[in-house]
Amino acid sequence: MGQGFMLFETAIGRCGLAWGAGGLLGVQLPETAPGAAWARLRKRYPDAVETAPPVEVDEAADRIIDLLAGGRDDLSDVALDLTVVQPFNRRVYEIARAIRPGETSTYGQVAKAMGEPGAMRAVGKALGENPWPIVVPCHRVLGADGRMGGFSADGGATTKARLLTIERARITDVPTLFDMDFSVAPPKGR
Repeated sequence: MGQGFMLFETAIGRCGLAWGAGGLLGVQLPETAPGAAWARLRKRYPDAVETAPPVEVDEAADRIIDLLAGGRDDLSDVALDLTVVQPFNRRVYEIARAIRPGETSTYGQVAKAMGEPGAMRAVGKALGENPWPIVVPCHRVLGADGRMGGFSADGGATTKARLLTIERARITDVPTLFDMDFSVAPPKGR
């Protein structure tokens, strides 16, 4: 099987997937300019042909659409072609994939989980190079004080915050509307 790519609509805009024989090669998040996501996929994967995806890639796209609409799928079983990344990055991505929707971690916690507690900057660099945003949920990794940190997708930290909002993630101890246990419905019997 050769390399292919596809674009598909989500709640946050047009995303894309590129794949090869070993699994997904990359995920493309939406771009501001029309046609920019397509152009970026063509540039990143010049050997890929825009084509109908195999079943497993089509299912991955459907699952991403659901997650970006507020679903809770962690996508942890989506096949990735890990040969396209360095061993250190691979370890970072494996840990990041264990962070469930609605949860967050920090660069320091990821480094500590790798057995390299001083590697926070290297973890941040690896996440900035993540070819599979959403599937490898780099947006769920924050600074130690809850700061967004960087995000390499179009829109930067604003996009990261939007993804965390969709997932109803807690990034501070301050209560949000998601934490409120109330109803605006009138009491029964009135």
